[in-house]
Amino acid sequence: MATPYRFVVIDDDAREIEWITRVLREAGHEVTPCGDSPSALGLVREIRPDCVITDLMMPEIDGLEILVRIRQQPELATIPVVIVSGKIYDFDESRARSLGAAGYLKKPLDAERFLAAISAVMLDQVVVRYWGVRGTLPASGKGTLRYGGDTSCVTVELPGEALVIFDAGTGIRVLGEHLMRLGKRVSARLFISHPHWDHINALPFFAPLYVPGNDFTMLGPAQATLGMADLVSAQMEGVYFPITVREWGANVRYRDMREETIDLDEIVVRARLLSHPGYCLGYRLEYHGRSVCYITDNELFLPDHPAYNAFYVEQLTRFIRGADLLITDTTYTDEAYASKVGWGHSCVSQVVELAHSAGVARLHLFHHDPSEDDDAIDRKLEQAREKGRALGTKTEISAPAQGTVLRLERPRTQASPPRTQRETA
Repeated sequence: MATPYRFVVIDDDAREIEWITRVLREAGHEVTPCGDSPSALGLVREIRPDCVITDLMMPEIDGLEILVRIRQQPELATIPVVIVSGKIYDFDESRARSLGAAGYLKKPLDAERFLAAISAVMLDQVVVRYWGVRGTLPASGKGTLRYGGDTSCVTVELPGEALVIFDAGTGIRVLGEHLMRLGKRVSARLFISHPHWDHINALPFFAPLYVPGNDFTMLGPAQATLGMADLVSAQMEGVYFPITVREWGANVRYRDMREETIDLDEIVVRARLLSHPGYCLGYRLEYHGRSVCYITDNELFLPDHPAYNAFYVEQLTRFIRGADLLITDTTYTDEAYASKVGWGHSCVSQVVELAHSAGVARLHLFHHDPSEDDDAIDRKLEQAREKGRALGTKTEISAPAQGTVLRLERPRTQASPPRTQRETA
């Protein structure tokens, strides 16, 4: 936290309030301690801090009541409130977050972990992680060690929100192992682009689905008479797989999506149909002034091809316009695409032109052909950058490897929108 912030710290335990105050001040921040919860709200109103840190269990007025009262006052409602508590129960954390807590930290704390958590709240980070970047089939061998061999899976982490997962290619197995090591209950929304195998076939190997107490919503496009529940369960029935969805211990809900906009807590998710066989959806996720577009699978025909649809390109350009990040199907080099027209995937030149026309900040090449080794992806990236230079684009172009992490930050101000009570997707 390079930026100094103003904190009000509320706790009836003198030792805890002294420790938090010391740690924050040593990190360069201004701190006003308050050991008397009934007077805390007046202090917050007077000081208008950048953040309130409060204990949960206190006499007279507890941390949740302080949280609710701050949220109820329009002039204070944008101030993030972080709960610090010795109550380790998931229910208490879930309740605090449902009332609008920006964070919930469990005692005992160490300085490094505490400051990192507070920094994440104040920077309001959107964290994008890549668990699989290839398309169609996983790839193995020494030629895949740099970019990784797993198929489509990307996560977006948002402060205080359920985890967002895009697609369930083989990368979701690696994600599952990571989540299991954390040892926490998992709450996530899984957006499926479409039910082709490389986007759903690793669901049976996603370990958190088998854990009671975990909570998932699976969202994606229905295919004619088949809804998401049918599409997911069918690939795990009898002859295809020995374990069915009935073995899952987690709470799993399904939602069929179409071209629409949905509001989820502080997140807005927009969906639109893509140019690919069957019903395939691309997604635009918006959170506190930042946006991530996940557009795969998608074919952008060359302008001289009879199937080129200028109206579709215009609509897609409008859909992704100004995004902070565009993750999109760039399966082929221009040369390779010549023999793959009509297969439902895009080539470098059209992807770069789309990103440039839409004014996106960052373009991430994604869904690489299984025949491409790491060196081939490097060449494709260079081709994309050459195209960008020819266009004079300001878009930053890269090809993330499996394991790449991107952090989109926007330091909180009191102009940031207030957190609201949650609804379930």
